[in-house]
Amino acid sequence: MKKWIIGSLVGAIIVFAWQAASWMFLGIHNSHMKYTPAQQQAIDALSTALPEDGMYMLPTAPPGTSEKEKQELMKQMEGKPWAMVTYGKSWTNNMTQSMITGFLVDVILVVLLISILVRGGLPSFTGIFTGAVAVGVFSFLWSHYLLHNWYNVSWSSIQPFLIDAIVAWGLCGLWLAWWLRKPVTVKS
Repeated sequence: MKKWIIGSLVGAIIVFAWQAASWMFLGIHNSHMKYTPAQQQAIDALSTALPEDGMYMLPTAPPGTSEKEKQELMKQMEGKPWAMVTYGKSWTNNMTQSMITGFLVDVILVVLLISILVRGGLPSFTGIFTGAVAVGVFSFLWSHYLLHNWYNVSWSSIQPFLIDAIVAWGLCGLWLAWWLRKPVTVKS
């Protein structure tokens, strides 16, 4: 149990530190968020047009639209501009709460990773490392890559998340491979 607790806490620190570095210091996510000098006009238009917080696909069919009408709308959209917008009526920047939540999520993820890796016995160093990287790549493919596939989200928007998945979980995997396989010393 001690191995799991220490392994999870240190693993979460490693993942959290990578996330902070990739977003704040290394510029890996600079291509993810685009700038437009017309941002105030866009915000003004969205504030007028969007009724509540949420994610919007523009254009999209209203609720209750038949499948035939949805298919017609898709044909009409072909070759025209579209947008996927995450909209909030009021920005709040509670960095402390976000950081605490982010770290707790990382702890949970590392606990789950350990539980997956040690099912059926303790794998080799290489098995732990590749298992951790595989979980990172799996999470990227299931989330961000599917946006690229289904909604044509640009590669420049999702590539930073692939880098994060490989590096963060690779570093965590190296730690866990060393820590979990380290012999337990018994004090007499």
